Amino acid sequence: MKYELDATNQSLGRLATKIATILRGKNLASYAPNVLPNNTVIIKQIKKAKFTGSKISQKKYHHYSGYHGGIKTRSLKELWETKPEHVLQGIVYRMLPTNRTRDKIIKNLRFE
Repeated sequence: MKYELDATNQSLGRLATKIATILRGKNLASYAPNVLPNNTVIIKQIKKAKFTGSKISQKKYHHYSGYHGGIKTRSLKELWETKPEHVLQGIVYRMLPTNRTRDKIIKNLRFE
Protein backbone atom coordinates (compact mmCIF):
# COMPACT_ATOMS: atom_id res chain seq x y z
CA MET A 1 0.00 0.00 0.00
CA LYS A 2 1.08 3.57 -0.61
CA TYR A 3 0.90 6.16 2.12
CA GLU A 4 1.51 9.85 1.49
CA LEU A 5 2.35 12.06 4.45
CA ASP A 6 2.64 15.84 4.44
CA ALA A 7 5.40 17.12 6.74
CA THR A 8 4.15 20.71 6.90
CA ASN A 9 4.27 22.06 10.49
CA GLN A 10 4.81 18.59 11.97
CA SER A 11 7.40 17.79 14.59
CA LEU A 12 10.11 15.63 13.06
CA GLY A 13 10.17 13.03 15.85
CA ARG A 14 6.43 12.47 15.80
CA LEU A 15 6.46 12.25 12.03
CA ALA A 16 9.27 9.70 12.20
CA THR A 17 7.35 7.47 14.62
CA LYS A 18 4.34 7.47 12.27
CA ILE A 19 6.61 6.54 9.36
CA ALA A 20 8.35 3.74 11.29
CA THR A 21 5.02 2.28 12.39
CA ILE A 22 3.65 2.27 8.84
CA LEU A 23 6.85 0.84 7.34
CA ARG A 24 6.81 -2.05 9.83
CA GLY A 25 3.14 -2.70 9.09
CA LYS A 26 2.03 -2.31 12.71
CA ASN A 27 -0.98 -0.26 11.62
CA LEU A 28 -2.45 -3.27 9.79
CA ALA A 29 -4.62 -5.98 11.36
CA SER A 30 -2.49 -8.62 9.61
CA TYR A 31 0.74 -7.56 11.37
CA ALA A 32 3.31 -10.27 11.94
CA PRO A 33 6.85 -9.41 13.04
CA ASN A 34 8.42 -12.01 10.75
CA VAL A 35 6.61 -10.84 7.59
CA LEU A 36 7.83 -7.86 5.58
CA PRO A 37 4.90 -5.64 4.60
CA ASN A 38 4.67 -4.08 1.17
CA ASN A 39 4.06 -0.54 2.49
CA THR A 40 5.58 2.49 0.78
CA VAL A 41 5.65 5.87 2.51
CA ILE A 42 6.04 9.04 0.43
CA ILE A 43 6.91 12.24 2.30
CA LYS A 44 5.94 15.58 0.82
CA GLN A 45 7.25 19.06 1.72
CA ILE A 46 9.99 17.84 4.06
CA LYS A 47 11.56 21.33 4.25
CA LYS A 48 8.47 22.64 6.09
CA ALA A 49 8.83 20.27 9.05
CA LYS A 50 9.75 21.81 12.39
CA PHE A 51 11.99 21.06 15.34
CA THR A 52 10.90 21.60 18.92
CA GLY A 53 13.07 23.23 21.55
CA SER A 54 16.61 24.23 20.62
CA LYS A 55 17.61 21.00 18.89
CA ILE A 56 18.30 22.75 15.59
CA SER A 57 21.21 24.69 17.09
CA GLN A 58 22.48 22.32 19.77
CA LYS A 59 22.32 18.82 18.27
CA LYS A 60 25.55 17.54 16.73
CA TYR A 61 26.23 14.56 14.49
CA HIS A 62 29.65 12.91 14.60
CA HIS A 63 31.30 10.82 11.90
CA TYR A 64 34.53 8.94 12.54
CA SER A 65 36.66 7.85 9.59
CA GLY A 66 38.80 5.42 11.58
CA TYR A 67 41.99 7.49 11.38
CA HIS A 68 43.59 9.55 14.14
CA GLY A 69 41.93 12.93 14.27
CA GLY A 70 39.37 11.73 11.75
CA ILE A 71 36.26 12.71 13.68
CA LYS A 72 34.04 15.18 11.87
CA THR A 73 31.24 17.05 13.58
CA ARG A 74 28.32 18.75 11.86
CA SER A 75 25.38 20.50 13.45
CA LEU A 76 21.80 19.56 12.72
CA LYS A 77 21.26 22.98 11.17
CA GLU A 78 24.00 22.37 8.56
CA LEU A 79 22.65 18.93 7.66
CA TRP A 80 19.04 20.12 7.54
CA GLU A 81 19.88 22.93 5.11
CA THR A 82 21.77 20.63 2.74
CA LYS A 83 20.06 17.21 3.04
CA PRO A 84 16.77 17.17 4.97
CA GLU A 85 15.85 13.79 3.46
CA HIS A 86 19.03 12.26 4.83
CA VAL A 87 18.27 13.56 8.34
CA LEU A 88 14.74 12.14 8.42
CA GLN A 89 15.84 8.86 6.89
CA GLY A 90 18.49 8.49 9.61
CA ILE A 91 15.94 9.18 12.34
CA VAL A 92 13.51 6.59 10.96
CA TYR A 93 16.33 4.08 10.37
CA ARG A 94 17.31 4.19 14.04
CA MET A 95 13.66 3.61 15.06
CA LEU A 96 13.43 0.35 13.11
CA PRO A 97 14.48 -2.94 14.74
CA THR A 98 18.17 -3.76 14.50
CA ASN A 99 18.02 -6.96 12.46
CA ARG A 100 18.33 -8.07 8.85
CA THR A 101 15.00 -6.62 7.83
CA ARG A 102 15.95 -3.01 8.68
CA ASP A 103 17.85 -2.37 5.45
CA LYS A 104 15.00 -3.83 3.41
CA ILE A 105 12.31 -1.85 5.22
CA ILE A 106 14.03 1.56 4.88
CA LYS A 107 14.09 1.21 1.09
CA ASN A 108 10.32 1.77 1.11
CA LEU A 109 10.73 5.36 2.34
CA ARG A 110 10.60 7.92 -0.49
CA PHE A 111 10.62 11.71 -0.73
CA GLU A 112 9.01 14.15 -3.14
